Amino acid sequence: MADDIKSKMFNEYPDIVGVNEMRKMLGNIGRTTAYKLLKEKIIYSKKVAREYKIPKICIIEYLLSS
Repeated sequence: MADDIKSKMFNEYPDIVGVNEMRKMLGNIGRTTAYKLLKEKIIYSKKVAREYKIPKICIIEYLLSS
């Protein structure tokens, strides 16, 4: 059932999102909070050049675990 939920969440977003998209997915959280989640590795991300790349599935798993 959890896989079914994951496959239907955030269909309008690509598989890899940036910080601003992540903020919208999490209910328009602030920039400071968003970067804190990434820097403390609460949500997995990879920094490419100067931008964070966040797999959509990691955001979904964070939401389902909270």
